[in-house]
Amino acid sequence: MRAPSGSGVVVERATRYVFLALAAAGLAGAGGGPPRESGPFLPPDLVELVRLDPTIRLDIRYATTNNFTGRPVYGEARAFLQRPAAEALVRVHRALAAEGYGLLVFDGYRPWSVTKQFWDQTSPGLRKFVANPRQGSKHNRGCAVDLTLYDRRTGREVEMPSGYDEMSSRAAPDYPGGTAAQRQARDRLRRAMEAEGFTVDPNEWWHFNYRDWRRYPILNVPFSAIPAR
Repeated sequence: MRAPSGSGVVVERATRYVFLALAAAGLAGAGGGPPRESGPFLPPDLVELVRLDPTIRLDIRYATTNNFTGRPVYGEARAFLQRPAAEALVRVHRALAAEGYGLLVFDGYRPWSVTKQFWDQTSPGLRKFVANPRQGSKHNRGCAVDLTLYDRRTGREVEMPSGYDEMSSRAAPDYPGGTAAQRQARDRLRRAMEAEGFTVDPNEWWHFNYRDWRRYPILNVPFSAIPAR
């Protein structure tokens, strides 16, 4: 049977309503749920990065045991950002192609409950590397991305002064050590990201925040509940 005219729009609106309701409710996250916020926010519009450009590569460590927790915290190896941030990231990826590089993404939008897990599992002396769940993370807003470069010719990840999620001084974006080639690659990534409105985290060369992060609410929605766009 053919769906009635306009039914696709109705379904899309209904799906969006459910998503916004889930976002507002926070899915009753661990520890009492996300912090309550006030003020006007833009409605969430999370977009899956590989749907915008399938040549963006993914290495979603938190869907595997290869991360600092030693266990999977995501049920799906996917990466999302709010649409303006996602579109800016695609522009970075395509600009880097002229230099023979592409983007390899480790993480994007992160539900608040995962931020809470990270905080609880990290020793106090290392908590500068994780967000305080009382304030929430820019990842929770869909406006932060963890990433590095890959070589388009070989497909290999480009070496940086530290590994991803390494909780040490080597992770700082201005760390003076490592090889000259590693520092040049780190700085190349930073320049490309800054050109499209991202700023680097002071403790992590791989973590970039999009300029409009304040305009989006903290979310606690699992990947499986994000509507396809």
